[in-house]
Amino acid sequence: MAIIGCLGDVIFTVSRDVVRTLDNMTWGGSARYAVHERHLTHALTEYTGLDPDTITFDILFSAELGVDPIAEVVKLWNIERSGLAVPLTVGTKGYGKYRWNIVKHVMKMKTFYANGDVHTAPVSVSLQEYLGG
Repeated sequence: MAIIGCLGDVIFTVSRDVVRTLDNMTWGGSARYAVHERHLTHALTEYTGLDPDTITFDILFSAELGVDPIAEVVKLWNIERSGLAVPLTVGTKGYGKYRWNIVKHVMKMKTFYANGDVHTAPVSVSLQEYLGG
């Protein structure tokens, strides 16, 4: 089994029996500026700091790949709903300065078993940097 990384206790892994990997990962950040209007002249901009970084990625949960899609989404849902800040590691790199909060997940239930249970579900996950406090 090859462990690719983890988000808290959600392990990204590849083996003969299980595939749970990231796809379409993006990492972004932005700066904040205030704009001060001035009479009869140009506005003055002022750098006021940094917004928290964001990371988004997709995961395909499929019974065909050895995972239970609903059980996997529940793990993400529990982290998101608890407000828990968790580390993100992919490969040998720990991302961010400290930890991440899951701020959003979207699960698209694509295929189902005959009894209605989910067979395949791509999930999009949005993280926001958490620096502690």
